[in-house]
Amino acid sequence: MIEKKYFKTKDYCKVKFSFATEAKKVEILGLNSDWKKSIIMSKKKDGSFSADVNLPKSTKHEFKYLVDKKTWFNDPEADAEEHNVFGTTNSVISL
Repeated sequence: MIEKKYFKTKDYCKVKFSFATEAKKVEILGLNSDWKKSIIMSKKKDGSFSADVNLPKSTKHEFKYLVDKKTWFNDPEADAEEHNVFGTTNSVISL
C-alpha cells in the first residue's frame, strides 16, 4: 500500500510504503534512482512492514521491494509499472 501526503508549504511529499509478507527483512530499492542504497522497512506487530520516505514533489520514481535479500516484488498499488533491463518490471510512483 502506498499513501501520499502533500504539504502546501513543503517541496516534498511524505510517502508511506506498506508491504505485507512473511519475511525477516524487507527493503525498498530504486527511489531517487538509487538501486544500491536501500531503505529498510520496519516490521510492525501484525507482521507487515512499513517505511515513511520524503520524496520531491513533481517527480517519478521506479522502485521494488527486496524481501530477505533474495526475492523482488512490485507494489500492486503503485501508480504504474515500467519495463527494466532485466526483462521484468519495476513499480512506479508519481508525485
